[in-house]
Amino acid sequence: MSINFKRIGQGQPVILIHGLFGNLDNLGRLARHLSENFEVISVDLPNHGLSSHIEKFDYPKLAAKIVKRLTSLGLNQCHFVGHSMGGKVAMQLALDFPQWVKSLVVADIAPVTYSHRHTHIFDALNAIDLTSLANRSEATAIVTDHGIDAGTAQFLLKNLAQENNAFVWRCNIANLATNYESIIGGLTGSHTFDGATLFIKGENSDYILSEHRPQIMQHFPKAQAKIIQGTGHWLHAEKPASFNKIVGDFIAKNLD
Repeated sequence: MSINFKRIGQGQPVILIHGLFGNLDNLGRLARHLSENFEVISVDLPNHGLSSHIEKFDYPKLAAKIVKRLTSLGLNQCHFVGHSMGGKVAMQLALDFPQWVKSLVVADIAPVTYSHRHTHIFDALNAIDLTSLANRSEATAIVTDHGIDAGTAQFLLKNLAQENNAFVWRCNIANLATNYESIIGGLTGSHTFDGATLFIKGENSDYILSEHRPQIMQHFPKAQAKIIQGTGHWLHAEKPASFNKIVGDFIAKNLD
């Protein structure tokens, strides 16, 4: 089982963890910004990007695999930044392995159970027959015909690759669908993380709501919050300058 990663910059290590259907390039602008002052390790989660595929896909297992990979890289304490599902992985890691976490940034996700939000995406991706797919334009047409907007379609189809003159999925779509209840589930355990924690919310996103505050504070009693105006769930892509500055400033305040 291998976790693919990209490592740039020098300084205290910062680990970047992407969300569902993503890969390590999703937080690439943040990685480049932070690499001016820190060592940045961006990872592909299992069943995503160029990392190995696994059968059981839940947050305790993902957190443990990230720690194992970082240990193999000679690291022992890092700053963690996770967006969406990656934020849940980072939160679970902070709860299970607090000694590893100097600071934690969670982008537009809460430690709660969500309703089904991705059924239409699974349906759209499964409508693509890779054995007869002629080109990427045809895949885009199929996805958009299933009601996926152009921007989301472009993001999702970054998972479509060509190997030996055939199209393949980088992400393990079937496994992600099988484990979807775990993906949308809340965090496991009743531990708390007492370290520096920042939640960043997109103003127009409904992933973090006022009703989530009790569960956030239960697990992360020192949590702070920032809201980026005029953004939705993809706040890091919609206003990268604001997002990058907030993350960079928070990490810089928690170096000791």
